[in-house]
Amino acid sequence: MTTFNEVAERNFEKLDMFTLAITRAHGKNHPEAFEVRNIFNTMKEKTIEAGTTGKPHLEEEFTQLRKVTSNYTIPGDVCGTYAGVYNMLFEADQAYHA
Repeated sequence: MTTFNEVAERNFEKLDMFTLAITRAHGKNHPEAFEVRNIFNTMKEKTIEAGTTGKPHLEEEFTQLRKVTSNYTIPGDVCGTYAGVYNMLFEADQAYHA
């Protein structure tokens, strides 16, 4: 089973780039992309603060993400990068709650 820290190490650098990209590409039609970006930035900061041995407290952020993204439902009119963001965040959510 993959741990949250493993998922974070594997995906957070991509998520940092991709969440910024989707705000630029889809922000006009999908304003929730900005919320996703802001929530992810908070998650990233908390994960860095916790270090590699600790588990950050992200329950509130995952609750917000599930609400903002309708449980990571990928909109029908977005690119693969947008879908990738939701898939990586869903994977992080699953690993965090495993």
